[in-house]
Amino acid sequence: MPVHLYYGTDEFAITSCVNEFHRDMVDPTTAAMNTSRLDGRTVTENDLNNAVNAMPFLASHRLIIFSNPTVHYPQASQQKKFLDFLKQVPDSANLILTEVGQLKESHWLVKWARNAGADVEARSYNMPKLREMPDWIIKETQAQGGKIDRQAAMRLAEMTGEDTRQASQEITKLLTYVDYKHAIELSDVETVSIVTAQGNVFEMVDALGTGNGKKALASLHQLLESEEPFQLFGMIVRQFRLLLQAREVMDAKGNVQAVGKELGIAPYVAEKIYTQARTFKIESLETIYHRMLQLDEDVKTGVMPIETALEIFVVEQTKKN
Repeated sequence: MPVHLYYGTDEFAITSCVNEFHRDMVDPTTAAMNTSRLDGRTVTENDLNNAVNAMPFLASHRLIIFSNPTVHYPQASQQKKFLDFLKQVPDSANLILTEVGQLKESHWLVKWARNAGADVEARSYNMPKLREMPDWIIKETQAQGGKIDRQAAMRLAEMTGEDTRQASQEITKLLTYVDYKHAIELSDVETVSIVTAQGNVFEMVDALGTGNGKKALASLHQLLESEEPFQLFGMIVRQFRLLLQAREVMDAKGNVQAVGKELGIAPYVAEKIYTQARTFKIESLETIYHRMLQLDEDVKTGVMPIETALEIFVVEQTKKN
């Protein structure tokens, strides 16, 4: 089947599915020549047409991964034209469409994919609820070739909340720590966890909220010494996403319990998020979150290194206060 739609709130699961598809389909020796990655925020019609209709190089198929297609087609007339294009995708192409976000079954692209027939595959991947995370962690640990005690899985779920990517990364660290020789135990999770890093992210965001640029930069540099920059960037984005969601709940007269329930986070994390969100106005959080998305695009398109993007972000936010 030439067209595949993978969508939902679980970005980690979507990315994993795409990577698995890529490994299974593309010959490593010709992968670079037969793989195209496009983004709806920057793609042109010529880019898409050329990628889909190009002939495979020493292979039977090409793989085209097109993220955020709905951003590129906001109007009904554009959507119809795109759907007509999808019907003409040649058998020599595998076109994967990815949308990270909550798409309803009535969404124009989902509705089309569900009714297009055998040539189109549609799969949804949504973040598990907090109560489902321990079981998710146990299964992911098994998928990575190890085991984890339920108590340990429950504790790790408290630390990561519903963030499956974060949880998967922590499982990898924990399995490396125990060297796959025994099941991950509660003491292992307490020893090798993201609590310190996440705590420093809280500290950095606190400094941003009070306009303490010196402290915010010091926290950032401390984090960069111990954390992989892209993982750190993701943690900071997640923090501000949680703060924005919490602020929306609070502005609707919700209390800390409502914040925890709405965001699907552990009570002790909800308390911290609730307290921190009180130092920001919702307009500021919306601006910050969109700025981080812009910096993310700059990093991915090579405009600037990720470390520079993080430093610019911290300086910009402290100057505003």
